[in-house]
Amino acid sequence: MARGTLRIFLGAAPGVGKTYEMLEETHRLTGRGEDVVVAFAMDHGRAETRALLEGLEVIPPRRLPYRGTEFEEMDLGAVLQRAPATAVVDEYAHSNIPGSRHAKRWEDVDELLAAGINVLSTVNIQHLASLGDVVGSITEVRQAETVPDDVVRRADQIHLVDISPELLRQRLGDGKIYTPDKIDAALSNYFRLGNLTALRELALLWLADRVDEGLARYRSENDIQATWPARERIVIGLTGGPEGEILIRRGARILNRVNGGDLLAVHVRAADGVTSESPQALEAQRRLIQDLGGSYHIVAGEDPASALLDFARSVNATQIVVGISRHGKLAGILGGLLGGGVGMRVVRESGDIDVHMVTHPLGGRGTGRRRERDLGRTRVTVGLILAVVLPVVLQLVLGLNPEPNVATAVLVQLTGAVTVALIGGLWPAVLAALISSLLVNYFSTPPVGTLTISDPQNVLALLVFVGVSAAVAVVVDLAARRSKEAARARAEATTLSDLTRGAASSEDTVTGLLQQALDVFSVRGAALYGTDTRDARAATNWQLLASAGEIPGAAATDAASPAPAENVAPAAYRTENTEQIDAATRLILFGRALPASDRRLLGAFGVHLAAQLERQQLATSRREVLRLAEGNAMRTSILRAVSHDLRTPLAGIKLSAGMLLQPGQHYAPDQQHELLQTIDECADRLDLLVGNLLDMSRITATATKPLLKPLRWYEVLPAALHTIPAGRVRTELPPNMPEIDADPGMLERVIANIVENAVKYAPESDIVLVGTAGGLSTENLNGRPAGELRVIDHGQGVPAESVMAMFQPFQRLDDVPQATGVGLGLAVAKGFTEAMGGTLTAEQTPGGGLTMIIRLPLSTGAPAEDQHGQAPLVPQSFLDKRIHATPLQPSRTERP
Repeated sequence: MARGTLRIFLGAAPGVGKTYEMLEETHRLTGRGEDVVVAFAMDHGRAETRALLEGLEVIPPRRLPYRGTEFEEMDLGAVLQRAPATAVVDEYAHSNIPGSRHAKRWEDVDELLAAGINVLSTVNIQHLASLGDVVGSITEVRQAETVPDDVVRRADQIHLVDISPELLRQRLGDGKIYTPDKIDAALSNYFRLGNLTALRELALLWLADRVDEGLARYRSENDIQATWPARERIVIGLTGGPEGEILIRRGARILNRVNGGDLLAVHVRAADGVTSESPQALEAQRRLIQDLGGSYHIVAGEDPASALLDFARSVNATQIVVGISRHGKLAGILGGLLGGGVGMRVVRESGDIDVHMVTHPLGGRGTGRRRERDLGRTRVTVGLILAVVLPVVLQLVLGLNPEPNVATAVLVQLTGAVTVALIGGLWPAVLAALISSLLVNYFSTPPVGTLTISDPQNVLALLVFVGVSAAVAVVVDLAARRSKEAARARAEATTLSDLTRGAASSEDTVTGLLQQALDVFSVRGAALYGTDTRDARAATNWQLLASAGEIPGAAATDAASPAPAENVAPAAYRTENTEQIDAATRLILFGRALPASDRRLLGAFGVHLAAQLERQQLATSRREVLRLAEGNAMRTSILRAVSHDLRTPLAGIKLSAGMLLQPGQHYAPDQQHELLQTIDECADRLDLLVGNLLDMSRITATATKPLLKPLRWYEVLPAALHTIPAGRVRTELPPNMPEIDADPGMLERVIANIVENAVKYAPESDIVLVGTAGGLSTENLNGRPAGELRVIDHGQGVPAESVMAMFQPFQRLDDVPQATGVGLGLAVAKGFTEAMGGTLTAEQTPGGGLTMIIRLPLSTGAPAEDQHGQAPLVPQSFLDKRIHATPLQPSRTERP
């Protein structure tokens, strides 16, 4: 019996219409005459979904008792007995009630498929096992029911049911998903706009990966080697040399000519790990490709051309960009005779992948420095001496035999040549082979005593001897070089590991790196210099940024012309002891000239120093920006908030004084006393306000802090809502909302202003105060978790383009008369919220209205205290007096 087919309707969130579309497909199949039954479907109380079940054959569900309650489950036995062509099974990831045939519904579906029944089912992206933790971190809701990704991927068809987050929230607000009593809480928690957008992106990306997998599987099954340009992908081959930046920028320009695509830079590293690339150049190129929106990859391979092409084919690349240096004529001829370089081989073997060969004046692979004698000068010198002496000594030993034998002489001299190769490397071994062949020819090959060879076999023996000697010398020399390079690479890796660990544990990471450089390179001093001149060659104002060890006195003040030191050239030019960090920074080592073998390690030090310098600069800039922003925001927001109440005492003074000065009007002594007392009280209050304003102008931004203390939202609600008519505000705060850090007086003022605005501009709507589940916000405040309170109304709302403007001072909805306020209500609320380290934002309520969102950092447990023991900038008693003694004039006057 053929296995049935599985078609899954995938959605990003509840309510997108998965079951609806599945039932519509059921009606379409039934209309075509197919035998379709509804094995299990949930309408979730939605009338539109329930209506689609009419006219369809529905198999009654089983009712299973569990913990005193009956639950409905799919009757698997009845479906198998009915044996339809297609069965509709909702909620693919559902966990069955204990006592069912299988623990999971997808296992029920698998049995139906095995019986040859086609299945239509639904699943949400949050139920995929691989995405459970990701979805949980976004929505703060952990999914108990999951299905393995592999099970879903095995489906014959996956149909994405997509709907925009805005439309989904609108459907929720219209009551098409949940009942009215659950709408506000759902909008404030799981169905936030950010949550839905993230879930939608997860669904699209997951499905796109499956599409790519399907395409790759199809190409593999059909042995398709040709590139299918479904998406433009440009692969850039990097050698580790300085020309990489040119290639990356050329690739980015090529990609910009098309609408969308991927940019991939790949560096082919030798499989043995021994390379000559510049770590500093590769690090700079990695940053550049990431800045341009691409990705950086490293692959290992013996053959760079083959490895590059294999990578390009594996990612279905459409174009390859490689570099080719501008060789001279002789180099070009030799390259053609030898089969060409990497670029030419990539062109020949690329097939249908377009190849761009970019010429550049820079060197080829690696750093372009002269390769050192890896065996050392001493060993090479000893090898050359042995190449001359050892063959003669061996011939003297052979001379002790009265009957010379060519085979014996060849073997003995071959042993000598191998010995020279082990000690001195290639060229001493070649010299030894030549001398040995001459000695064997003269003393052991008939006729003896001449260089003439009478027997052709002896000629062949000598040629083989020379060839074997040279081959053995090449192998031994290569092995020795590779062994030494591998040992050096291991030592460098260990050094870099220690360097990173030591720098990370140092308070001053730059100084820590310089200190380690003293030990690694065995030098007396290390210094880092910088200049403001971008052209380093013309710079004369080099400044010492950091140093370690002994720095020559003159160099410590003028790096451009240091005092005479051992082989140290001016810092403005690149020398064996100078590493260029960037265009305006140099690292100089004092004490000895570094060998070429230390250049790569010095370059790695330069990369680490560049990263640390950038880190310090960013940290300094961030601190300065934060200091200025906090100071300006604190000063401006609190000035606006306090000046908001200046009008009330001024009005009291003006009114009382005007009455006393009115011509022809006489007051009784008690009336005059009352008016004078009003003037005195208002003047005292005005003096207090002005005094706070003057105090703020004298205090630095770092000292202007509100009196923060741990508190819970409900602690300030009674005082904040005491002026609101009874029954106008409904609170839905979870009992487990954690404490936040806030100033009680400021927070009362914030909530009171927002709620009074809502009451004024939504007179026919209930005002709902909603706390998120657990009291946590999905957004952090400067890296700290935050608590959140939402004030929701269903009034006339504010246009989306005017939401930002309504927080500006002196903004009023529809030009409301000035008597209703001066338009500072939300400006005050926003200023106080930001002064406490929080945020105040607004969004449209689905179905109409406005939702104000207050976010404040969760409490760390200890009340905030003034660092200098002074009174806080805005005293608590002053805030209490302002809140409880003064009518809250400004309402949502900021709505433009």
